[in-house]
Amino acid sequence: MDRFQLDRYITDTYGVTAEGLFEKYPGFQVYRHINTKKWFAMIMDIPKSRLGLDGQDIIDVVNLKCDPPLIGSLRLEQGFYPAYHMNKENWITTALDGSAPEDKIKMLVDMSYELTRKKAPRKKK
Repeated sequence: MDRFQLDRYITDTYGVTAEGLFEKYPGFQVYRHINTKKWFAMIMDIPKSRLGLDGQDIIDVVNLKCDPPLIGSLRLEQGFYPAYHMNKENWITTALDGSAPEDKIKMLVDMSYELTRKKAPRKKK
């Protein structure tokens, strides 16, 4: 899955479009949850070295919010890295170069969207 396929999946599934928030970084796109306006995905183009990979070539990645117990096992798989520039306990970075399975990326997008949705009010006792 590449950045354009992921953008199409997010737009078609959740009805949100990318926002370019950083003039200095035109390759960074943020997707916000419709109800809460919280970010649930951020596509970026960064040097491979920022992920601990060899070289300065640019790679497209996505940051996604994730259940903390799942993050450790994902980081053992190809294409998944500690969150770039985000809280590493609650976020994960996934390469958009074909190294991570498309179905897993979609599952993580869906999870991230759910984790950032508005919580139901707590009932008073």
